[in-house]
Amino acid sequence: MITDLRSDTFTKPSPAMMEAMMHAATGDDVWGEDPSVNQLEAIMAAHFGMEAALYCPSGTMSNQIAIKVHTQPGDELICGEHAHVYIYEGGGIASNSGVQVKPIESDRGLLAAADIINAINPDDVHKARTSIVSLENTSNRGGGCCYEFEQLEQIREVCDRHDLALHLDGARLFNALVATGQQPKAYGRLFDSISVCLNKGMGCPMGSVLMGSANYIKQARRVRKRLGGGLRQAGYMAACGLYAMEHNISRLADDHTNAKRIARALLKRDFTGHMLPVDTNIIIFDVQGDWTPVTFTDHLRQHGVLAHVVSATQVRMVTHLDVTTEMTDRVCDIIAAMGL
Repeated sequence: MITDLRSDTFTKPSPAMMEAMMHAATGDDVWGEDPSVNQLEAIMAAHFGMEAALYCPSGTMSNQIAIKVHTQPGDELICGEHAHVYIYEGGGIASNSGVQVKPIESDRGLLAAADIINAINPDDVHKARTSIVSLENTSNRGGGCCYEFEQLEQIREVCDRHDLALHLDGARLFNALVATGQQPKAYGRLFDSISVCLNKGMGCPMGSVLMGSANYIKQARRVRKRLGGGLRQAGYMAACGLYAMEHNISRLADDHTNAKRIARALLKRDFTGHMLPVDTNIIIFDVQGDWTPVTFTDHLRQHGVLAHVVSATQVRMVTHLDVTTEMTDRVCDIIAAMGL
């Protein structure tokens, strides 16, 4: 049996989720007539205390729609230097919105209010108009770390003072909420728009939901259509999201526990160099000594465990609902036996 730790995007729908798909009520979502999509959008908006929501095929699309609606061509977006919207979305900010990016140095992908203030352009015709700040929680390249809520409040204050939109790439926001005990409605009060993925730790085969004000989502729906994201009988997929919202949030704590167990096993070995703190379900660490990231992941693959090389020195492992306690035990045993 393969234990796939490359990403939480590799999850498969559970039998119960598949059953929910099979019995989904469907219609034409472009016409606004898919009852399962409508229900999912209403539940997500209510969960985060926002007025409306829009179901999208992917997190990349929901982020790109969000930025497009908030900006005008020639504007500038502030984000962390390792932000997903900047390095993993195919240059979409430039291509889709005609917006340039000012990436700023961050602490594991987490921005500080003071750094944002320093990155805002003056009101000068020679400069791009700073119009939006995009945050990521949890931070993927930061090893799944989470914002303290006070940090977010400070950034909101900066955005209010400088008339900037504040978007959250919350691809793994549910992981952050479970890890910190923060409240989803508090996020809805802080952010102008929030994108949340259902196709990662939540276990759905596809789907992301963008949330904001009713007028904002009305505009976002038009952009979604323009980008080719208008879906017809999408209720089969939306039913997965409805199932996940009911059954797959609290269990994310199990993924966090399994990640910490693997991290402890790695830290006992000399070949493990610097490791980013493991706050949720992502482990990123340096491989050193006689091992390289490539030889390390090759060895794991020979034992039925898949991990991901993310740089010349680093490996990433991600736990999720398809990684059981027993699989975690086996991964820890394999790590303990390496090189012995």
